[in-house]
Amino acid sequence: MAEERFGEFVLVRRHEEGVVAELVLDRPKAMNAVSTEMARSVAAACSALAGDPTVRVVVLTSTHERAFCVGADLKERNSFSDADLVRQRPVTRGAYTGVLELPVPAIAAVHGFALGGGFEMALACDLIVADRTAVVGLPEVSVGVIPGGGGTQLLPRRVGAARAAELIFTARRVEAEEAHRLGLVDQLVEAGEDRAEALSLAARIAANSPVGLRAAKRALRLGQGLDLRAGLEVEDAAWRAVAFSGDRAEGVAAFNEGRVARWPGQ
Repeated sequence: MAEERFGEFVLVRRHEEGVVAELVLDRPKAMNAVSTEMARSVAAACSALAGDPTVRVVVLTSTHERAFCVGADLKERNSFSDADLVRQRPVTRGAYTGVLELPVPAIAAVHGFALGGGFEMALACDLIVADRTAVVGLPEVSVGVIPGGGGTQLLPRRVGAARAAELIFTARRVEAEEAHRLGLVDQLVEAGEDRAEALSLAARIAANSPVGLRAAKRALRLGQGLDLRAGLEVEDAAWRAVAFSGDRAEGVAAFNEGRVARWPGQ
């Protein structure tokens, strides 16, 4: 299994002959709290993965046994001047937007605490697999700020405006069963099974056309919030991008010949 490290706190592992990339949050001494250095590393890893045409799916995981990510590094922030905070802002935004703008399907494997920026990083993924130890939430208003890693925009898109308002305004933590019931996470598995299940799901997704996967994600993301007519135009543009591709020709041929497709990826 190939590995590449981005700074001290982020690791990328390759699975399924390299087409599944596991982006590992690896700052266990701080429960993966997002420091300035860690944010830079997440952004750099996402940039590398986004530019790699062999990657079909990304899985976001954690090395800490009791946490996915507890959000911003408040110990670091406590030492900041206002000027320091202003300088850090584009760095931290780069980490969250890096995950959000991955051009391939992204899956978060969540266990333990996924709070604040940690939950926002999971929300930036397309799917969230959580185990029964998971506790999620956006508690930022309890420390005098707001969710600033996409939470105020991504959460209502997932669960609706009123539910998102209740969760953000109360700053409450939500345990796994309720999180699954409310749609905060998509799949609930037994304790310790989140990574394995997310990687298994990624392998199933990665068996499909890489051209089709990227185009489908683009249509899903760009169509959010548009009226139906505009959304269908987005879909049509994505369809045209794949209709004359090598993947489309191979997919039709493989289906008619009763064999597994050998995707050219173009």
